[in-house]
Amino acid sequence: MTSSPLLPSHTAPAPAHARWSPRMWGLLVVLAGNMLIDALEVSVALVALPAIGTDLGAPLTTMQWTFTGFAVGFGGLMLFGARAVALLGRRRVYLAALVGFAAASLVGALAEDPSLLTATRVVKGFCAALTAPTGLAIIATAFPEGPQRNRALSVYTLFGAGGFTAGLLLSGWLTGFSWRLTFAFPAPAVLVLFVLGLRLIPGAGEENGGGPPPGTTDGDRVGRPPGPPAGDRVGRPPGPPAGNRAGRPPRPPLRRYGFASAAAFLAGLLALVQGITSVPAHGWADLRSTGLLALAAGLLALFVALERASAHPLIRFEALRSRAMIRSALGAACLNGSYLGLLFVLTHQLQSLAGWSPLRTAAAFLPAAAPLVVTALFSGRIVARFGAPRLIAAGALLPFAGYLLLLRTPWPPAYATGILPTMLLVGAGFVLSFAALNSQATSQLPPAERGAGSGLYQTAVQVGAALSVALVATLLTGSAPPAGADPAEFAEACRPALTLVAAVGGLGLLTALTGLRSRRTGPP
Repeated sequence: MTSSPLLPSHTAPAPAHARWSPRMWGLLVVLAGNMLIDALEVSVALVALPAIGTDLGAPLTTMQWTFTGFAVGFGGLMLFGARAVALLGRRRVYLAALVGFAAASLVGALAEDPSLLTATRVVKGFCAALTAPTGLAIIATAFPEGPQRNRALSVYTLFGAGGFTAGLLLSGWLTGFSWRLTFAFPAPAVLVLFVLGLRLIPGAGEENGGGPPPGTTDGDRVGRPPGPPAGDRVGRPPGPPAGNRAGRPPRPPLRRYGFASAAAFLAGLLALVQGITSVPAHGWADLRSTGLLALAAGLLALFVALERASAHPLIRFEALRSRAMIRSALGAACLNGSYLGLLFVLTHQLQSLAGWSPLRTAAAFLPAAAPLVVTALFSGRIVARFGAPRLIAAGALLPFAGYLLLLRTPWPPAYATGILPTMLLVGAGFVLSFAALNSQATSQLPPAERGAGSGLYQTAVQVGAALSVALVATLLTGSAPPAGADPAEFAEACRPALTLVAAVGGLGLLTALTGLRSRRTGPP
C-alpha cells in the first residue's frame, strides 16, 4: 500500500542524525507489531484448514469461510472503517480494534461450530481494516518528515511483508499440537500491544509535536465541534446566528457513518461467497445457491444506489475514472486471488491426499512467501528503476507460467521438479509487481483523492482473495470422486480448481499487458 496520501506536507524535515526517544521506539513497536499480526492472520488459517475440517466435521465449502471470512471482513468494511476513524479519532478506534481482535481470537479458538468460527474471522478482518491503515496514518503524524519517518515506514513495511511468512510457520508448528492454538496465540500478544498503546499511541492533540493534526480546529479531537472563539475568556457559547430566533446554539453537523451502505456491501459479499459455495450441495436450481447469488446482486446494486444518492459516500467514484486505478485493482485482485487459491488447492493435496504434516506443508510454501520479505525494503528503488507497467507485466507472467507448469505435473508431484518451481515463479512475481501495483494504483489521482483510491485498491485485493478461494473450494468439492476412489482420482479432481487458478492468473496478465499498451500510447 502506498503511504504518500497520508503524509502531511507542512511538517519541516527533521535532521538526519536525530535520535528517537524511548517513547518513539515504543510507539513503533506497537504499530509494527500489530501490523505483523494483521498480516499473519491472512495466512494463519491456511495450513490448519484440514485439521479444522476434521475436528468440526465440516466440508471444504464450509471450511473455506475460515480463510475467506477474514478477507470479507477486511475488504467489505475497509471503506466504512476509514469513515469511522475520521469521525471518532485514530487513538480511540485503534485501541478498540485491538480489544476486538483479541476477543475474537479467544472466541474463535474455543468455537465448536463453524459458523461461530467464521463470525470471529469476519470480526478480525474488520479490526485489521481499522488498524492497518490507521497505523500508517499515526506514523505519518507522529514521526517527523524525512529520514526518521522513512525509517519508521521501512520497519512498518518490513513487518507487514514478513507477516504472511510468519503466519505460515506459526500455523504449521502450532497445528501440530492443536489448531485452536493457531487462533488463540494472537490474543495475549495483542493485549500486550493494547496495554502499551494506552500509554504510547498519541491522541490528536499530541500529534505533530503537540499541535492539532492537519485539518482540525482547536479542540476538535474526535469530531466534536470547536470550542469558544478567541477572546471569549469566560467560555460562553457564541450568540445565536442570524435567523436563529430561539437563541439556541447551532447543532453540530450530523456524523454520517454510512451504516446502510456498509451493511449492504458486506451482506452482498457474504451472500455472494455463500451462494458460490452452495452450488455443489444444492445445485443451480435451488434458492440456497442461485437465490443467494441473486440476493448478492441485489444487495451490491443497492450499495451502488445508496452511494450515488449519498451526499457523503464511502466510495469516491472519481477514483474509478482512472484507468491506472482500475488496472491496478484488477491486477492485484488476480495476483492475490490466484496465489491464495493455489495455496488452498495445494494444502488440500499435500495434507489430505499425500499425508504431509502442517509444518511440512508450510515449509513447502516458503519459496513463494519469503522473497517478498527479503526485497521489501528495496521495492521502491526497483519501481523507480524499471517503471511500474513493466514490472507488473513481468510479475503477472511468472506466476501464470508457474500455474501452467503445475497443471502439467503428474501425480504424485515431486516437490523439487513440480511444486518448487511454481513456488519460486510465484514468489518472483510478487517481488516484481507487488510494490509496483501499489504505486500505480494512485499514481494518476490528485493528492486529495489518493487516500480514497488506496482504500478502493485494498478492498479489491481482499475481495479478489475471497472470491477466488470460494470458487476453488467449490470446484474441489464439486469435482470430488465418490468415497473409496484411489488417490490418483482425487488428485485428478483437483485439476478444475488448478485450471481456475491459472485462468485468474491469465486475466491478471492480460490486464497488465493493457498497461504496457497505454504506456506506449500516452498517460492513462
